[in-house]
Amino acid sequence: MTTAPKATERYRPLFLVAAAYDLILGIVFFFFFRPVYTLFGLPMLENNSYIHLTAGFVFVQGVGYWLVYRNMERNTDIVRLGVVYKGIYCLVAGYYFLIDQLPGAVFAWFGVFDLLFLVAFVRYLAVLK
Repeated sequence: MTTAPKATERYRPLFLVAAAYDLILGIVFFFFFRPVYTLFGLPMLENNSYIHLTAGFVFVQGVGYWLVYRNMERNTDIVRLGVVYKGIYCLVAGYYFLIDQLPGAVFAWFGVFDLLFLVAFVRYLAVLK
């Protein structure tokens, strides 16, 4: 007799995609930010540390989602942290988009993707209740 999978199991691929998304973004922006900035016509910053610090943080978020993917029950608090992280990014990117000071449209697209992840994360947390 097989048991039905938990309702949360259908969200497992979400966390694999979220992990890959943030891990790849972190790596690309850490090691290859110059070609990326050139590709999207973004102005280079005078100090690379801003890019490296942000890319490192994004990479760590990806590691967190990988941990959730591996053990969803144990790592639920990482999902809550992800909701905060994605929410803050969406708010900040949205604000700078609205006042026309976002450095490039690519950052608005990241905000759209993060909003989709945020909604999915909240839905996952609701299923846990």
